[in-house]
Amino acid sequence: MSAVLRTVNRVLIGLVGLLLVVLGGSVLAVGLGVRPPAWWIHTGRDDVLLSAAERTRWQSTGWWWPVVLAALAILALLALWWLVAVLRRRRLAEVLVDTGDGAGALLRGRALENALSDGATRLDGVTYAKTSLTGRRGAPRARLWLLMEPDVDPGTVLHELSTQPLTHARTSAGLSNLPTEVRLRAGKHRAERVS
Repeated sequence: MSAVLRTVNRVLIGLVGLLLVVLGGSVLAVGLGVRPPAWWIHTGRDDVLLSAAERTRWQSTGWWWPVVLAALAILALLALWWLVAVLRRRRLAEVLVDTGDGAGALLRGRALENALSDGATRLDGVTYAKTSLTGRRGAPRARLWLLMEPDVDPGTVLHELSTQPLTHARTSAGLSNLPTEVRLRAGKHRAERVS
């Protein structure tokens, strides 16, 4: 998640939390007998949040319920979008490579992903490979999805993957380790013609 999105996320969560604490605390305080100010929405301990007149005020107008439902739907969609944006794993844009001189270099994350995918598709029995990098610049994590031919041994593919493309990527980027999650899927057998 980028720094701007992280900041926006923290500010929004803080504001929503503060609003909920203030409103909930004020309702609790009034319920416990604290006298509210004259401008406050609750007048006393026995006051309700919405009176019968407030609840039924706009009920006879035709536009009220569609507007309320549309506003709630928009609010729910925004909350869902926010949740997905927070939970979604972002791709790593760059990897910090230790050059040995203390300065370091930046390697594009896409370049490392493409190198891993290309190396994996060159393995015997692998027909398709997709890679994504997550984590931090100094400690990346790799995720690989491999589509294999139907009769290939998964253990052999994993061994070749770890000894060839993953080792090469790790040493090329100067990483001490590269935690990797691999998801394997076997392709379907093609229909054979029977004579």
